[in-house]
Amino acid sequence: MSGTPSISIAGRRIALDAEPYIIAELSANHNGSLGTALQIIEQAKHAGADAIKLQTYTADTITLNCDAEDFQIRGGLWDGQSLYELYQQAHMPWDWHKPLFEHARKHDITIFSSPFDFTAVDLLEDLNAPAYKIASFEAIDLPLIRYVAATGKPMIISTGMADGDEIAEAVEAAREGGCRELAILHCVSGYPAPAEDYNLRTLADMRERFGLVTGLSDHTLDNTTAIASVVLGASIIEKHFTLDRSGGGPDDSFSLEPAELQALCRDSKTAWRALGQVDYGRKSSEQGNARFRRSLYVTRDMKAGELFSADNVRSVRPGFGLPPKMLDQVMGRRASRDIAFGTALSQELLD
Repeated sequence: MSGTPSISIAGRRIALDAEPYIIAELSANHNGSLGTALQIIEQAKHAGADAIKLQTYTADTITLNCDAEDFQIRGGLWDGQSLYELYQQAHMPWDWHKPLFEHARKHDITIFSSPFDFTAVDLLEDLNAPAYKIASFEAIDLPLIRYVAATGKPMIISTGMADGDEIAEAVEAAREGGCRELAILHCVSGYPAPAEDYNLRTLADMRERFGLVTGLSDHTLDNTTAIASVVLGASIIEKHFTLDRSGGGPDDSFSLEPAELQALCRDSKTAWRALGQVDYGRKSSEQGNARFRRSLYVTRDMKAGELFSADNVRSVRPGFGLPPKMLDQVMGRRASRDIAFGTALSQELLD
């Protein structure tokens, strides 16, 4: 697939003609424990994920500590909390980043993060993050996108809630800022999101419209949507990942557990391999079974000179005789010699 859009993160090529790149999103699933975060990294590696992703913000860098109604969450998963309270609980302490990056590198899994302001980008640059992810809610923050682009690192932008014009503006801001390796993720920013909201046919349209590596940020509760997305051209799959879905953290309830992430890594790659290319030829797994196709056989003993007819020739399995399409040409011809019952009919047996 020459000319196929591609990016590379930490030496791993990501494109339509490469296996899907699986990102395990750690998000808030550390639940306040560095030990849990370290364990999530190990489990993501064990499951076969290509990367683990963090979120780099504090309550103060992402919102205001304000009691006004605008800052209260009404309904949904986090009902009754203020934005500040939610992010105070969910954020990844900044002094954890260095040990998490070191732990991921020790276990040979790529680690990067979503920064939510300029200071987060500066922290991640100090840690030599190999790539950046822009979260859906920040896809309209064009100054942040330009600041990330200026690092020269690959960038992935999630597009949840963004319309076509807003995606185009984000892509343009990334390009203007100097980003040369850019991918976009189709996303539905519901937590969890029902599969029917995903409209996966949008993936192919996004890929054609923007000419970029395209993937899926999946907030459904199982792997079906993600695996289906591979068939429609998703080169990246991002899923929230936890050790225990019942852990009680802000993101646990819509995250995959280790066995499910392992299944996603396995099954998405199987789906990608199954796509292959247009090929009407006989496949290697079929070679041995070709003998069991139908062909023309003599169904009773025949004498030389006897006419072939429906009484002594039939199309049956196996496939060592003349092809069944020649039956009409055989009828009315004479046997060139005596032929025993069960003989595969061949040209030399026709007079």
